[in-house]
Amino acid sequence: QEQLVESGGGLVQAGGSLRLSCAASGLAFSTYVMGWFRQAPGKEREFVAAINWSGGSTYYADSVKGRCTISRDNAKKTVYLQMNSMEPADTAVYYCAADNRPTLRVGIRHTIGDEYLYWGQGTRVTVSS
Repeated sequence: QEQLVESGGGLVQAGGSLRLSCAASGLAFSTYVMGWFRQAPGKEREFVAAINWSGGSTYYADSVKGRCTISRDNAKKTVYLQMNSMEPADTAVYYCAADNRPTLRVGIRHTIGDEYLYWGQGTRVTVSS
């Protein structure tokens, strides 16, 4: 059974950092594009970042570009989201997702959540001002 499990969320002060992790099981992890999305209270889910199968191609939302880094370890079947210089606007539940479309380079087409096949249950991040 395919499963994605996020961890690493919590409470952080503005300007601080967090690293989120997403561990996969039951799927051929190294063949999937992995993405991070978030949903703030009262708002729609939005794309944060995506990474291709090898880690050689990444794509970010403008709102996090320069502050976040997505990476993956295929041996550990885990994808990470390092968030720095965090802002209260980063407060949300963060979800990882897996996309099985063959992809060499990630881009705008990986910002659409409906294209992802598997989702985790989310991890909550709260940034205090």
